[in-house]
Amino acid sequence: MINRAAIAAARRQLATQPDFLRTTPLMRVSGRSVGVDCGEVWLKLEHLQVGGSFKARGMLYRLLANPVPESGVIIASGGNAGIAVAAAAKALGVRCEVFVPEVSPEAKRARLRALGAEVVVTGAGYSEAFEACVARQQATGALQAHAYDQPEVVAGAGTLAQEMEEQGGRLPDTLLVSVGGGGLIGGVAAWVESRAQVVALEPESAPTLHAARAAGQPVDVEVGGVAADSLGARRIGAIGWEVSQRHVHDALLLPDDAIRAAQLWLWKELKLAVEPAAALGLAALQTGAYRPEPQETVALILCGANFDPASLA
Repeated sequence: MINRAAIAAARRQLATQPDFLRTTPLMRVSGRSVGVDCGEVWLKLEHLQVGGSFKARGMLYRLLANPVPESGVIIASGGNAGIAVAAAAKALGVRCEVFVPEVSPEAKRARLRALGAEVVVTGAGYSEAFEACVARQQATGALQAHAYDQPEVVAGAGTLAQEMEEQGGRLPDTLLVSVGGGGLIGGVAAWVESRAQVVALEPESAPTLHAARAAGQPVDVEVGGVAADSLGARRIGAIGWEVSQRHVHDALLLPDDAIRAAQLWLWKELKLAVEPAAALGLAALQTGAYRPEPQETVALILCGANFDPASLA
């Protein structure tokens, strides 16, 4: 069960490694400054986290909460989770092997290698890389880390929302959360519960949660588009699905061109260099997919920054 108690326990465990994780800034601006008629917009700058994404929280917790064999830790990832595991493994002095799909950007692969991970590129998408990773884990006995569907990973992600509440002195009225496999929204929604509104955001080209809600259960979907490297899971994770059933208000879809426009806006206007997955919240506001009330406070989680910065030109 992922709940507030589990997330608070994760935060206490993570505090035993004070030199690894960062307390990322909470930027608060008026709604009008981002072109939206609402009271305030909070931007949780998690792209400044160790490894460039929120996933450092859950991956460090996974390693701290389990014995790591000599064969080390192994994971399949579109890039961000692998980078987070590699950074945590390096900090703890353990081996790390990362399976990435062919769609993963070379910038992420280079970062993995720089962190000392062994990188295996295989499969057209995440699901194929995951299958190869599982086979390798069975042969080596390494500790398996999952990109989004393990209790420690989801609870670790939830510490982001706990931190945000402390920084803001309260919760915002609404949190707009990008969804791939559901680890982030599972953790955030489990911390928030019914105390604020949580809205899921997905690209039209990768609608895992939206499709599951329509079917009444997790289902496989085809994935692609500008955010496929980080929001490229074919099926919502079991934990994210369970939590979302209780605590997620709605699941909205956004087109690639709106996501890309928001990514560029964040760079040009605020000088925030984030990957497409981190721009869905702003895209939802600027396109009107989500329309806040005039006095509403809306929080956006800028969840990652592992991409080729030349793409912002």
